[in-house]
This record gives sequence, C-alpha cells and structure tokens, in this order.
Amino acid sequence: MARKTANDDPLAAVTLAVGQEDLLLDRAVQEVVAAARAADADTDVRDLTPEQLQPGTLAELTSPSLFAERKVVVVRNAQDLSADTIKDVKGYLSAPAEEITLVLLHAGGAKGKGLLDAARKAGAREVACPKMTKPADRLAFVRQEFRATGRSATPEACQALVDAIGSDLRELASAVSQLVADVEGTIDEAVVGRYYTGRAEASSFTVADRAVEGRAAEALEALRWSLATGVAPVMITSALAQGVRAIGKLSSARGGRPADLARELGMPPWKIDRVRQQMRGWTPDGVAVALRAVAEADAGVKGGGDDPEYALEKAVVAIARAARSRGR
Repeated sequence: MARKTANDDPLAAVTLAVGQEDLLLDRAVQEVVAAARAADADTDVRDLTPEQLQPGTLAELTSPSLFAERKVVVVRNAQDLSADTIKDVKGYLSAPAEEITLVLLHAGGAKGKGLLDAARKAGAREVACPKMTKPADRLAFVRQEFRATGRSATPEACQALVDAIGSDLRELASAVSQLVADVEGTIDEAVVGRYYTGRAEASSFTVADRAVEGRAAEALEALRWSLATGVAPVMITSALAQGVRAIGKLSSARGGRPADLARELGMPPWKIDRVRQQMRGWTPDGVAVALRAVAEADAGVKGGGDDPEYALEKAVVAIARAARSRGR
C-alpha cells in the first residue's frame, strides 16, 4: 500500500516514488500514466533507465512542442543517475514545464540523497513504496487489495493467502485478482486452501519468476524450499521453460495493449503486465542462453545427470545471469 503526501494529484508536475517495492513503484507510475491519458488520450510516455537519461536528454524531452502534447517522463532508479544528469534534473525541478509530468523513482537511502532532497524541497508529490518486510504489513496489503475490488474476504482467508504465497507482493496481488475473478461471494479460508495451499505449481512458478527477474539468491532459496517440500524437479523445469518462453514471446511481439497482446500470445492480460516488468534486462541472446540452460536442466532431471538438484541450481543461476545481460 503506497502512502502518499497531502498533494495527491497524479498530474502534479513532479511525482517522487520512494522505496524498493517494485509493485508499488510500478503502480505509482501506472497511476500517473492513467491520469495523464484520461486528460489526453495521446499522452506520450517515456520510461527511462539511468543509462538512457544522459546529460541534455531531459531538456530535449521537456522542450516545448509545436503540438503542445501532454507527456509523462518516467526516470527509474534515479539514485543511480550520473552527477551531470542530476544537475539537469535539479535545474528542471526549479522550473518544470507545462503539460509534462516527471516521475522520479528513487530507492531512498543515502545514495542520490541530494536529488531526493531537491525534489522534496521543490514540492514534489511523494508516494512511499517501502519494502514490506513484516508479515503484518503483507496481511494489511492483502486486505486492502480485496477492499479495492469491492469484495470481502475473511481474516482467516487473508492470512491463509499470505501463508501460501509468501512475501512477494506481485504474487499476492495476482492471487487476489484470480480469487476475485473466479469466486463469487465472500472468500474464505477453504477457498484459499483449494486454490493455493500446498500447490506445487505455485512454488514452481515462484522459482521461475525470481529467476527470470534476475534475483538469483531468492530463486535458489525458493528452489531449495520447493524441493524440500516434495515438488518434482520436472515441474520446476517446466515452470522455468514457461517463464523464459514468455519473455521471448513478448519481447518479439508488436507493441500494444495488454488485452491485444493477450489474444495474440495466448496469455491472460495480467500475465502480460507481469512479463513486461520481468523482461527489462533481457536481450535476444540472453533468452537463447536461458533456453539452453533449461534444456540442459530438463535432461539432467530426466535421467541425463547424476544430481537433479545441481542441474536445477545451475539452470536457475544461468537464467538469472541472462536476465541481467542487457548493458553488460
């Protein structure tokens, strides 16, 4: 649950999203983009990494247009901007352009604190997106997700969902969406149990999601937990294969709305949104490397190797490394 400052206008000249919770950061961006496109359907959205925002780039993006178009400029990982680019951004904060909304995503902390302070001093709208490390915070998040849909879930159901899914907010949000779509009436603990508790598929796809996101340590942790709880290695290789193939399919598809891409690729719209977030660090070569790693792991767990667990660990590390191949 992102917390906001008193200035809660998503079309404020500058929005500052602070924290390390990816789902909340993405939602902060989505809220601004949705508001901008509600005001002007032709709004131009530029989503930039620190490497893409070089000195002078911001001035080019925010210069007056003959067509007076509305624009949203999103800067991710603003704490990693170069010193010269930070000067550009600070200069812009003192005199933001009309019809342009600048969204700065900042991890917080000491790195890049000067930019953080400058944005706050300039009166930026601030959205707090902290990591939810406490079980109570994740439980409150699930309750809020149900409330936001207008549906009711019992306290026991919310707790069971947190226990079954774990700490990943994106997984929790997806689980709430699935339950709301599939179940009528109040969602109780029995319903959650039928959908999630003890499901090997859920833990297998957690391994795959963490691997394709480049989060090797978390993927390995999820892998070891899955194997310890009796998940068949072949189910994990299947989930890894699906995760990498989804990256490859979406990266080669034409741009478009999630609903259109969902029809084209045979994925549900919510999965299109998730894969879009996961594919940021991928390259075509990285996808090829990851697919070879999955194929080797599949052979290893089906009798081609002496140690299926090692084959899976090797594949997870290779996929996570491939997920960070862009820019190396």
